[in-house]
Amino acid sequence: MTYARKPGKLKLALLAVITVAIAFGAPPDLPKPKLVLAIVVDQFRYDYLLRFRSGCHSGFAKLLERGAVMTDAYMIHAATVTAVGHSTFLSGAPPSASGIINNEWFDRETGKTVTSVSDPTTKLVGGTPGVAGSSPRRLLVSTVGDEIKMHGIESHAIGVSIKDRSAILPVGHTADGAYWYDNDSNNWVTSSYYKETLPDWVKAINAKHPYQKVIGQSWLPVDAEDGAKPFCTMVAGTETRFCGAIEATPWGNEMIEEFAERALDGENLGRHSGVDLLAVSFSSNDYVGHAVGPDDPAVRDISIRTDRLLGKLLDYVDGKIGAGNTLVVLTADHGVAPVPEVNEARHMPGGRLLEPALTQAITDALVKRYGPGKWVLSPSESTPYLNWELIRARKLDLAEVESAAAEAARMQPHIARVYTRQELLTGAVQRDPIGNAVSLSFFGPRYGDLYILQEPYYLFGATGTSHGTPYDYDAHVPLIFYGPGIKPGIYSARVAVNDVAPTVSQILNIERPSGSIGQVLTQILQ
Repeated sequence: MTYARKPGKLKLALLAVITVAIAFGAPPDLPKPKLVLAIVVDQFRYDYLLRFRSGCHSGFAKLLERGAVMTDAYMIHAATVTAVGHSTFLSGAPPSASGIINNEWFDRETGKTVTSVSDPTTKLVGGTPGVAGSSPRRLLVSTVGDEIKMHGIESHAIGVSIKDRSAILPVGHTADGAYWYDNDSNNWVTSSYYKETLPDWVKAINAKHPYQKVIGQSWLPVDAEDGAKPFCTMVAGTETRFCGAIEATPWGNEMIEEFAERALDGENLGRHSGVDLLAVSFSSNDYVGHAVGPDDPAVRDISIRTDRLLGKLLDYVDGKIGAGNTLVVLTADHGVAPVPEVNEARHMPGGRLLEPALTQAITDALVKRYGPGKWVLSPSESTPYLNWELIRARKLDLAEVESAAAEAARMQPHIARVYTRQELLTGAVQRDPIGNAVSLSFFGPRYGDLYILQEPYYLFGATGTSHGTPYDYDAHVPLIFYGPGIKPGIYSARVAVNDVAPTVSQILNIERPSGSIGQVLTQILQ
């Protein structure tokens, strides 16, 4: 009788590994970039790519024609604001995990309002002396850049924007530097969290005083003919609208792009043994959009100018580290609502709400029921903070007081939903996309006592427009991947911006960031 030879232990182990790899899907052997160029355009709705496409022939055009274009990408959290969008981008984490619940919030421990990146233990470097700096310490999770560093790969990570939160949050805790523009000193600055003095290449930029070249200038349409009326001017006291600070003009974006080029050179990005990361956030679109709204010609103009700046930056990167060596990921941190008066003119819903009236209604209801007192510590149109000390002193039940405050808020005109802190803690919210988005925005240690959502197209504020809701006009954003390992095409499946971090991590063969809830977009990988 003959017997089949039994496989050895080593062969059995190899067979087991192969079986597991087949069952669970081994990571594909994807081309590795030398640089990840992560781009956010602040306040850029997805439909801008469609509405302004005919005027875009450079950066946006290149990405749309040669990249993987996700046409149905969303922010899946409710707080569609700058800090949350930027913290989500390269962490994949919603506010419920990252702790970044808004641009700013009331800190019960100190009794003060803090920003998403404010850090009194640091100092501003390169700006006004004695001013506190900023850091990523309030971000509770890792980012792609952090995971690259923790993987033991030689890598440099740099963040650039006009806003501190937009420069800091995408690159995370281990970044080699984050730089933003300080209006008080008209300098590019950083924080002592990163270094005690500015690098020589940043000092050289500041020495040229780039803001001076726009003093007295007027912002004319990019396709202006002789006699065209400017959108605004840097000269105060004229009939034309005053632009204000440089960030509210296309020149702000030009400064960002120029700084990104200098960062590429100054930090030797794309030339280390491992992959480097450059995160660039174009902030000026947001300042302009807030002032005039998405239907104003100035928004079309700055979008076309952004297209040209993107093209310039992409060409510069390719010229420095070679074509095909850069993975580009582009998105936006949020969209924006139409200006209420514009909607009214076209017979659409919408209008303006007053935050003081909302706070007063809540206060009046609590005074009537529980007696006089400062019941609302920190007014907010979306997440007011109640006075816990007063509630304890009166021996009241917090959940009951929250319910009374919520009922008062619900009675106000054009309020769609109100959830209490207790409801959010216990998950007692509608399980529809809006309810899920609110739950993903809730982080108990930092959150207020109510979440208040207005009806679509209604917003708080006396002028201009804003964002911050889970409605499509705020949540639907561009998402495009381009570069090595990416399969070009148009992809219509619903995806989340949270999917960026795990997808990039897959390409780089590193661990996903700690708070990531997204999925790998395998359909776009070659």
